[in-house]
Amino acid sequence: MNGKQKVIKNLILDVDGVLTTGQFLYTKDGKLAKVFGPHDNDGVKLISKLINVCAISADKRGFEITEKRVAVDMGLKLNLVSESTRLSWLQENFDLSESAYVGDGIYDAMIFEHVAYSIAPANAFYLARNKADFVTSAKSGEGAVAEACLHLMEKFLEVPRSLKNIL
Repeated sequence: MNGKQKVIKNLILDVDGVLTTGQFLYTKDGKLAKVFGPHDNDGVKLISKLINVCAISADKRGFEITEKRVAVDMGLKLNLVSESTRLSWLQENFDLSESAYVGDGIYDAMIFEHVAYSIAPANAFYLARNKADFVTSAKSGEGAVAEACLHLMEKFLEVPRSLKNIL
């Protein structure tokens, strides 16, 4: 099927290693912080006017950090979903034939064959990069999501005239 013929209604973002650099900053007391980039929120704001966008994380210990940035600051729907149940959770909650997925790891690579379109950041684990339909030039936490959003808008979506001048 030609990419232009696919209908993308959902964008699902893995958080750690996609919206973040994938690094966890620890002290002796546990997880202290995650590194999020500034540009991804702009891409999410643009595409969320056109399709449903949500984020998922399997990081129980750092979920409060993720909630603050992703749910509160960015306004995205956020779900805690383990890697081992991720595919079944996605199948229960989305029509994957109408969904794009951005992921960076081994478990994400296994999901790629079940979605309409898959994207991996430039520094994703090699299996994810090899199986992705598109690999961003930007690294995770450094604009990969913004690039993915613009790519999807250009490839699949009816972009409003006001946005066409940036694509």
